[in-house]
Amino acid sequence: MPHILIIEDDTDINDATAGYLRRQGCVCTQAFSGTEGRSLWREGGCDLLLVDLMLPGLPGDELIAEIRRSSRVPVIVLSARTELSDKVGLLGLGADDYLTKPYQMEELWARIQVQLRHASAAPAGEVLRFRDWELDLGEMTLTAAGEPVNLTAHEFKIVELLVGRPKRVFTKQQIYEAVWQEDYAIEDKTINVHISNIRSKLRPSGTDGYIQTVWGIGFKLTQA
Repeated sequence: MPHILIIEDDTDINDATAGYLRRQGCVCTQAFSGTEGRSLWREGGCDLLLVDLMLPGLPGDELIAEIRRSSRVPVIVLSARTELSDKVGLLGLGADDYLTKPYQMEELWARIQVQLRHASAAPAGEVLRFRDWELDLGEMTLTAAGEPVNLTAHEFKIVELLVGRPKRVFTKQQIYEAVWQEDYAIEDKTINVHISNIRSKLRPSGTDGYIQTVWGIGFKLTQA
């Protein structure tokens, strides 16, 4: 019975979303401002967050940034933005997925299920290692050269995919379809944005060069 925290200031949207998800068997907690959402998130126990960006009190992007400093709980952004550049920016915030308004409840539920599967798929205690990286699949944590690296769920899954086959070159399409479990859209910049974010987070550990761009093909790990 997943626990969903809905942070949305539009009462009608918040209530309709909560009502639908409860009919799917979810426990829903509702917040109507960014500050209220932050307080409820800090209480713990949430399996996934739905976050609007235009929130009173504390904007959604600032809330997501704060969450990502200490947690990899899945976050789906609810946004009125529809342009590709906006999508790229939303993912860059640390969100795991986004849905534009107005959205269909069935699609929202499908996306929630994908994120919950990602969050619970790894067996507890299993660890992958590559050079100075250590990935705990159960906790979904990455340690690089002894330093913790705060990754979103999608970023972690990309690193996990690469580490699982460290000598293989993965195309952007292969990465997207393995991590998002959706068909890849031509000219989609999602993978480039995520790889850039991962490298940026790895830079303090000096391991950002582990991910190599194979021009015209995709990405792989460098062996030494």
